[in-house]
Amino acid sequence: MGKSGTVRVGVALGGGGARGFAHVLALEVLDAHGITPAVIAGTSMGSIIGALYASGLSGAQVRELIERHTITRRDRFKDVFRKRSDLIQWLTFARPAWSRRGLFRADRVLRYLLARVDVETFEQLQIPLRVVSADFHRVEEVVFDSGKLQPALQASISIPGIFTPVEHDGRILVDGGVVNNLPYHLLFDECDVVIAVDVSASKPARSSKPPTMLEAVLATFDTLVAEVTESAMKRRAPDIYVQPELGGILALDFAKTDVVLERARPAMEAFDKELSRLLD
Repeated sequence: MGKSGTVRVGVALGGGGARGFAHVLALEVLDAHGITPAVIAGTSMGSIIGALYASGLSGAQVRELIERHTITRRDRFKDVFRKRSDLIQWLTFARPAWSRRGLFRADRVLRYLLARVDVETFEQLQIPLRVVSADFHRVEEVVFDSGKLQPALQASISIPGIFTPVEHDGRILVDGGVVNNLPYHLLFDECDVVIAVDVSASKPARSSKPPTMLEAVLATFDTLVAEVTESAMKRRAPDIYVQPELGGILALDFAKTDVVLERARPAMEAFDKELSRLLD
């Protein structure tokens, strides 16, 4: 199955910040069925999870890497103490940018993650990867599939106003969710079966309190992303569409890793059954 079998399976992993941790459960389902994707396409956090998986890690190993860098409700003091050095590294994700172009920078944490899997370029990956970003001024899709991984991933996760944009080949690049948050359309020409995992906020959070500036920006971006994906789905849907209920979890809620995984599990169980029927 996948690259070595008769059926080529393509997997698209959508953007969603911390909600993207749910992708690891979908990858574990693929692993359980012995499926190696022929191609992976990712936007924003989906591109990071996709890169880690394409480097040769299993879904379970990607999950272990994530959990080592976050605090969950199950962690006791000794667990937090044991993970302290990894937690410090992960906190660099929120390194202030000290710039009018964005609040945070993500370059350091991306270098750290790629060093953990000993991969620097697309060519070193075991599974072909397509990373989606957006040209800010032209409002058009920019797809990376060769060369250095870090600038591609950094561009793909650069939510406008939150993370500093990336200057590349004369273009100003921002988060791919602006134009294509669930890039399954990149897979149709190469794959027989296309799977799309959508971790956008399916339902808005209900609150009577006014949002903070950061919450307002992120919620507005989520609304834009949802409309872009809905429009794409009307034109052509993937063969399998997976969307866990993750409303109320913001893109930067990285302290809610275990909440994301818990709430995503029902959708992944349904995905497992649907995949079994399709393979049969």
